[in-house]
Amino acid sequence: MSGPNGDPNIPIDDGIINDEDEFEDEEYEAINSMLDQINTYLDDLEDRNDSLNGKLHELLESNRQARLEFRAQLLGSQSQEEHCPADGDSSTSKEYLNKDNGDSK
Repeated sequence: MSGPNGDPNIPIDDGIINDEDEFEDEEYEAINSMLDQINTYLDDLEDRNDSLNGKLHELLESNRQARLEFRAQLLGSQSQEEHCPADGDSSTSKEYLNKDNGDSK
């Protein structure tokens, strides 16, 4: 006899769920409860991820501002040294600025 799709040697009853294989209401409720719990955990994880992402952006912006202020201070002190050179050598700060800007000596 051919199967449900016309395949030879496959009985028609193969793959059909028998009454004893059906889930009980309690099993569906347990599965739904587990899925709800997983959904709650995933929502909490998403909230934490969003919070960390926001804090990371704040930290990056703060770091960027601090770097710009530091660079402005170095440029200000460099221009003061050029106008009124002190006993020290200002080449160290110039090398640092060039390295920070991606230039190499």
